[in-house]
Amino acid sequence: METAYTPAERWADGIIHALGVSFAVGAAVWLSIHSNGALSLTIYAMGLIAMLSASAAYNLWEGPGKELLRRIDHAMIFVMIAGTYTPFVVLRLPAGTATWLGAIVWCGAMAGVVLKLLFPRRFERISIALYIGLGWAVVTVFDPLTETVARSTLDFLVAGGILYTAGVPICMAHRLPFHNAAWHACVLAAAICHFISISGEFT
Repeated sequence: METAYTPAERWADGIIHALGVSFAVGAAVWLSIHSNGALSLTIYAMGLIAMLSASAAYNLWEGPGKELLRRIDHAMIFVMIAGTYTPFVVLRLPAGTATWLGAIVWCGAMAGVVLKLLFPRRFERISIALYIGLGWAVVTVFDPLTETVARSTLDFLVAGGILYTAGVPICMAHRLPFHNAAWHACVLAAAICHFISISGEFT
């Protein structure tokens, strides 16, 4: 059973979300300047802004429409997952591998978006499995990636995945004080790792 926020928890979560949205906007501006107009990086940047902004809107807003914001928040996680894959699929993987991985990830992400928008609070275990499964699908292409990207790129990519995954049990521990702020701190740290990976590789 989820417990209500204390004022201190709300402040902590608000600070993390303010940092997150600021980071997302700054990252998008950086990529727009240094990416030479690569569409795949624009898709990644849009996904980053969408996820962190939707999270801030849902978690900090207390007025009407909060349930709709919840649906959008959870759906945008799938968009971020697919967006993070996109530069690697388009710019680094061999054509055949890129085709099947891109299709699986984006179809899976769109299925997740539909699930979260149309069937909220249902199929939660399936949704969590889909988040984790899509996120770690990258392990199936480690071999070709090691031949086309820098070692540091993979290191930060994996670090981000570990942080996202480690945050899941924290997110679900509703009785843990500051659990929401801790979960969102994991998300922000993971997003920063993935930005370092992508910006280092593609700019």
